[in-house]
Amino acid sequence: MRSLELKILPVFYVLTLGGLMAGTAWFTPGFKLALHAGRVIAAGLVSTGIIVVILGGISFRRAGTTINPRQPSSTSRLVMTGIYRVTRNPMYLGMLLLLLGWGLILSHALAFLLATAFVPIMNRMQIGPEERILTDRFGSEFVDYQTAVRRWL
Repeated sequence: MRSLELKILPVFYVLTLGGLMAGTAWFTPGFKLALHAGRVIAAGLVSTGIIVVILGGISFRRAGTTINPRQPSSTSRLVMTGIYRVTRNPMYLGMLLLLLGWGLILSHALAFLLATAFVPIMNRMQIGPEERILTDRFGSEFVDYQTAVRRWL
């Protein structure tokens, strides 16, 4: 698996899981949820997810560092301001919120649970390798940041 670390764009994982969630909802209708406020909550999750992703991107642009998730070694500055004071991975958090919202839009228990697979996938394939690179690049500054700010929330 190490050979795939940082090779696949996180958006691919989102689209793949989103498709699997839709397929799961389609093929297992017995797990449909009856949520009265499901669409409203889903809209809130999706909206929040989009905002969180955008805020993460804006912070990177303002800092003048790479936004490319496959090239963390090209990072020129450690971003610890803005939304990065709340979460070390706002773009991935935003993607998770989008998937959770999609699970509610589908109103399907298994699809909603499938969205949570995004966390261990990203921890293994993206965040862990990024953290190793950032520790090598920024040393104790990044280690202190890791101690102060949570990985997800």
